[in-house]
Amino acid sequence: MRNNDVYQVMWHQIFPNPDRQASTLQSQLRVGFVDAMRDGRLLAGMRLPSSRELADMLSVSRNTVVLVYEKLVEDGYLENRPRNGYYVSDQYLSHARTTTATAPAIDTKPASSNPVDWHRRMIGLPAGMRWLDKPGDWQRYRYPFLYGQFDPSLFPIADWRECSRRALDVSAIHRWAPDAIDHDNESLLAQLIWHVLPRRGIAAKREEVLLTVGAQQALYLISELLVAPGSTVAVENPGYMDARNIFLRRGAHLVGLDIDHEGVLPDRDVLAAAQTVYCTPSHQCPTGITLSAARRAALLAWARECDGILIEDDYDAEMQYTGKPSPALKAIDHDRRTIYIGSLSKTLSPGLRIGYIVAPAEVIEQLRVLRRLMIRHPATNNQMAAALFIAHGHYDRFVHTMREELARRAKALTHALQTHLPEMQFQPPDGGSALWGEFAAGFDTRKLRQAAHEHGILIESGESFFLAQADRTNHVRLGFSSIPVDRIEPGIKELAALVKRQRTPSPGTPR
Repeated sequence: MRNNDVYQVMWHQIFPNPDRQASTLQSQLRVGFVDAMRDGRLLAGMRLPSSRELADMLSVSRNTVVLVYEKLVEDGYLENRPRNGYYVSDQYLSHARTTTATAPAIDTKPASSNPVDWHRRMIGLPAGMRWLDKPGDWQRYRYPFLYGQFDPSLFPIADWRECSRRALDVSAIHRWAPDAIDHDNESLLAQLIWHVLPRRGIAAKREEVLLTVGAQQALYLISELLVAPGSTVAVENPGYMDARNIFLRRGAHLVGLDIDHEGVLPDRDVLAAAQTVYCTPSHQCPTGITLSAARRAALLAWARECDGILIEDDYDAEMQYTGKPSPALKAIDHDRRTIYIGSLSKTLSPGLRIGYIVAPAEVIEQLRVLRRLMIRHPATNNQMAAALFIAHGHYDRFVHTMREELARRAKALTHALQTHLPEMQFQPPDGGSALWGEFAAGFDTRKLRQAAHEHGILIESGESFFLAQADRTNHVRLGFSSIPVDRIEPGIKELAALVKRQRTPSPGTPR
């Protein structure tokens, strides 16, 4: 191997082929340099390739390399010697040597052992907790029929980047960088109160709104404050398993309310024992059914007559694309017995983690104390960026775009199922981003999920949504927020073939 070949191999080891789908090339180059200096592959005084040489070796723009070199010089990692090139500076390396902690000498003589019994010390999780799992690399699958996942083709990246840049202006940083202790960003509160909540029919004051790290934290805080250990919580069955898990962790006793074509059934016998009801009336999780006006009135009447509390998770409320959306339960509750949970994460992207609670001021005051003990407050830079996103009209436009696209996908999924899987019973969605299906009794969607996974199709079998899994293995949820419309029918066609294969065992296979 020629010396030049060795030289190039060395630099390719430091800078593997850039990932042009991930962060910017400048960022990747900088991280490569800094990592190589930290771990000793680049030593102080070492001469670097010229910007042209490195650009040719990595097949990137020379300007990209020049900008990285200049910034590293500015930050003290490199030094530019006129007419001689760029060299690794000793400034950073000497600083690293003086600040790196030295491990103390360890006495290796055997000592009497008294290990901690961690299982005895830990407070165990309650029985009955179940989860929905998905592969970490789900985006690589051909047909990801998963609920609530991020679709980069729909997200307004340029608009969000603009708002994030504005949140990084000097004046803006002075507003969000200090410790807010237990306060929320005033601009985001204002946007929620003026522009988001009114669409759900809710009028709220600042002291009645608390920001959270997504709807999940909102549920946890509410459970900590309002669900007493040993009390009874009525939940939808099937329903959202993470809400059940939170209530179980609190030590509550759960009772199930069945679901029909009008939503949750306010069964008087079940409700008679409950102090709290948790529900998802806008688009029920997981069926997608909108709670009827009569059922809403019945739940509010129960709360009023029995001194009950309603926890309303306004799940997928913004994504109504057929007919007019119903107002939130909170909007028609004149007795102030409804605790409302909303989320920007479900609308914009799961990773944003911004949710909110609307409740009487005296409840919010105590929830704020609990939140302070847990995390103090959600990240304020994200709050400001979200406030700008709403104020500039990007949120309204994004919601409109999402509704139109989800309507297209729902129509394509409905058609594909009616064509290729007519034996599956379902109600065509009029909103939201998932469809709930039911096969004949005895069909096992857990086996179907495994077979589909092996063929590049991701689906969610429905047993985890039920309070008791026995005899509930014939349901499936098909999400369509993360799969392009042109892949829906081919995916369902392949899924139908797997259903047929499962229904018709090969010769010699025991039934």
